[in-house]
Amino acid sequence: MKKNQQRLLFALALTLTVLGGLQTAEAQTRKRVIQLSGVILGEDSVSGIPGVHVYVPKAGRGTTSNGVGFFSMPVLVGDEIVISSVGYQHRYFTVPDDAPEYQTIIVSLLQDTTMLPEVVVVPFPTEEIFKQAVLALNLPAEDARIDKKNLNDELLALMLKTTPMDGYQNQRYYLNQWASSTSDKFQPVTNPFLNPFNWVKFFNSLKKDKKKK
Repeated sequence: MKKNQQRLLFALALTLTVLGGLQTAEAQTRKRVIQLSGVILGEDSVSGIPGVHVYVPKAGRGTTSNGVGFFSMPVLVGDEIVISSVGYQHRYFTVPDDAPEYQTIIVSLLQDTTMLPEVVVVPFPTEEIFKQAVLALNLPAEDARIDKKNLNDELLALMLKTTPMDGYQNQRYYLNQWASSTSDKFQPVTNPFLNPFNWVKFFNSLKKDKKKK
């Protein structure tokens, strides 16, 4: 009977020891959760940089900074955080073991300037072939490029009257009409047919036409 009790006590003690060891190991492997917050600034900027990626690559979680460069995300002790944005050098931050429950950091990003070599685009494989093609051109004489018939005054006047307005001219015409309507809104409207000076000009023009004939 005593032997059974001793065996039972021994098994119970062994079980308690194993359970205690497991709890201790689990407590050691369990990492604390830290609420990491911060502001991301540029090299010469007073306000923060928006849209910066703050993430933990191994865990696959992260966030982005808001319009003023502020971010906040839960992390674990020992996490390696990568802070990256287009046009800036990457920054790295490791959460320390003794980090407080709420930790705030200020990150300053440096611009990543890449100097590209000069690129010259030509439709010829080499410069020598381009020079040969230019020398081989058969350019017309200076007088042959311009047809003097197209410089006729009557033809140019006819083209000016018959050519429709383009988009820019339509816009100017509309703006002028709108401005004139606004300025004449509170003014009396005059009838040009009631102006005696206009009739005098009209009769004088008729007399000149008769003299020419």
